[in-house]
Amino acid sequence: MPSILEFLRTRRTCRRFLPKAVPDAVLREALEAARIASCGSNRQTLKYALVQSPAVVAELNRLVHWAAYLPPEQGAPGPGETPTAFIAVFQDEDLPGVNDTDAGLALGSLTAAAWAHGVASCIMGNIDRAPIKTLLGLAGRSRLRLHSVVALGYPAQASRIVPMENGSVRYYLDENRDLCVPKRAMADVLVADL
Repeated sequence: MPSILEFLRTRRTCRRFLPKAVPDAVLREALEAARIASCGSNRQTLKYALVQSPAVVAELNRLVHWAAYLPPEQGAPGPGETPTAFIAVFQDEDLPGVNDTDAGLALGSLTAAAWAHGVASCIMGNIDRAPIKTLLGLAGRSRLRLHSVVALGYPAQASRIVPMENGSVRYYLDENRDLCVPKRAMADVLVADL
């Protein structure tokens, strides 16, 4: 088994997927990882919608916006490369203490649990929220705020961390259409070491 840091280095965002369904048990394990994630004051304000029906997945795929840094023909999955499942993440505003930190913790746990089974993910916040809620049958639930959508599937592309060049954090595709993700050096992010 790889070290936790090596595992996290390989758990990158993916935007091209194989046409192979993710088993229900794997999706439910990812949901369980999100459900049990740490959260502020144990408030547990997040709710989830699991989408794995091919027809609903196809419709939902039209309501998300892929890879803003890349031209659409490069950053969006092409035919036969779309995810096979989505998990929508909602913040229940009827519960006290809704915050994005809790969503981030849950999303990290969800995507790591999926990756432990070789299932890649893409967390998207640039989404058509009202049409997605309608598609999911949740349009009347105004206090259930759609935070993000996670695309899931087996990867059809590699994704790797690369050194940042010329101060740019913009990700790009290499000659194999694999995703290169620049990261700042430790010296650039560690502001105190006492």
